Amino acid sequence: MIPDNFLLFATAALLLNLTPGNDMIYVMARSGSQGTRAGIISALGISAGCLVHLAAAVAGLSAILAESAFAFSLIKYAGAAYLVYLGIRALSDRSALRSQGLTKERSSMKRIFWQGALTNLLNPKVALFFLAFLPQFIGTGTTQPASRILFMGIWFNMGGTLVNMTVAFLFGFFTGRIGRSAKWAAWQKKITGTLLIVLGIKVAFSSKS
Repeated sequence: MIPDNFLLFATAALLLNLTPGNDMIYVMARSGSQGTRAGIISALGISAGCLVHLAAAVAGLSAILAESAFAFSLIKYAGAAYLVYLGIRALSDRSALRSQGLTKERSSMKRIFWQGALTNLLNPKVALFFLAFLPQFIGTGTTQPASRILFMGIWFNMGGTLVNMTVAFLFGFFTGRIGRSAKWAAWQKKITGTLLIVLGIKVAFSSKS
């Protein structure tokens, strides 16, 4: 099951996971505005979304997405709209402001998890990534290619989840240290909302390449 060039794959996967992308930016926004725990739960939600994309890639469903411009655009714009919606909500929500000067949106961890999963599921480039990246490390004539793609996909997803959880811890720790003022609390909301809206616009204008 383990490919002969696994070390090369593991190195490439690590470098890709360390490269800031949509998922990492989302985790930064969540952990910065709602704390380390929310960021970690968001990372786990993103991981769940990746597993769905991986299952689709193994089943060959991603090939349909790769060939259909309509399907790609439909999912892409739905994901962009969802991120912009979350950003506008963050900018307009004032319910989290406390008399003590703290601002923590008390969204349930279940809700945060599913929001993270949806932001990943509605990103068609993740599905295309699995379809294009993983097969490069499987030689021609390989037996049981699906099981190898599944193994490498899970490895890649685990590495990405650990990286995102580390980012959540760092951003949550940093904002927890300086976030005990009403002024910073207001800026946290603005930064989070702006990041999500910019991320949504970025997704909307992305292409398959």
